[in-house]
Amino acid sequence: MTEQTKIPLPDEDVAKPQGPSLIERVVRNYDLVKLAPAPIPADLVPPASARRRYRRADEAVEEAEVTPVNEPVEAAPEVVEPEVIAKAPVSAPVKAKPAVPALKPVEFKGERLPVNSQHLRDQGLIVPESSVTAVLEEFRIIKRQLLYNAGQLAQQGMGPSAQRVLICSPHPGEGKSFTAVNLALAIAAEKESEVLLVDADFAKPSVLSMLGLPGGPGLMDALSNPDVDAAECVIGTDIPGLWVMPAGSATASDSEYLSSSRTRDVLDRLVQGAPNRFVIFDSPPALAASPAAELAKYVGQSVVVARADRTGAGSLEDAVSLLSACPNIQLLLNSVHFSPSGRRFGSYYGYGG
Repeated sequence: MTEQTKIPLPDEDVAKPQGPSLIERVVRNYDLVKLAPAPIPADLVPPASARRRYRRADEAVEEAEVTPVNEPVEAAPEVVEPEVIAKAPVSAPVKAKPAVPALKPVEFKGERLPVNSQHLRDQGLIVPESSVTAVLEEFRIIKRQLLYNAGQLAQQGMGPSAQRVLICSPHPGEGKSFTAVNLALAIAAEKESEVLLVDADFAKPSVLSMLGLPGGPGLMDALSNPDVDAAECVIGTDIPGLWVMPAGSATASDSEYLSSSRTRDVLDRLVQGAPNRFVIFDSPPALAASPAAELAKYVGQSVVVARADRTGAGSLEDAVSLLSACPNIQLLLNSVHFSPSGRRFGSYYGYGG
């Protein structure tokens, strides 16, 4: 074990050398005196009596004593600013725009004529207020889609055109009039809507005969004669919500009248002030007569009826091309006898046989 007592200890009694401290040597060697702030002249230091003394944060600040001065102080002269009167600019009087009178809703006041229910049944048409049939259910589905599309077109700003639909086919005998009448009967059953069925097949009108109604002035008379009010040509029926407009006088210039500027005014009047009125046009076949293509410019929807066992793909494409002015064209397949599933529509309710 090492003997610790042999290690020499510094002599505590030896006097330490006297000299500048470490901080003083740093200040001197690096000339830190230059970084010190300049001394404040004595004449700029306020007397102690004029200084404000501050205490701790929780104590009030003691205000310095202020020696009262008895010498009067001359008040500064009051400066009076000149009064400025602002004048409002004189503007020319604004002329009020004349109020646009609201269009009066058009109400059909034609005599209500009876529709023979047995006559409808013999043709395979929908019979209002009778038992539910497969045909009725099929056209309920069709009308629901058309009414929904009409609401969408109205929201897109289509205006009165959204309330009009054209029923057409490529060739005669494919079921367009059968579809138009049944669709009108189905929509007439709506609780908050009414329907106007317009016979626009000027060469071979058939709507009135299918419903058992007499003839009279119709759409062509309103188009060709400015003195004829289109609303006065509408026939009422005893079926609630169903109105009919005949084709009118026969003419060889039906396409020319339809292409005139008066056509839009006449068709708009049929739905004026009646947003819940639906107008269905039974037009001539698209490939057999030109009025179908002209009417397509004024409707929001077109339904092309094709017969399953007769209409060819080429004829269908040509018909759709002629109706291209319409923004919404749909296909309805008629006389379908084949079902891949082996089931027929409506069998659930027991009337599909």
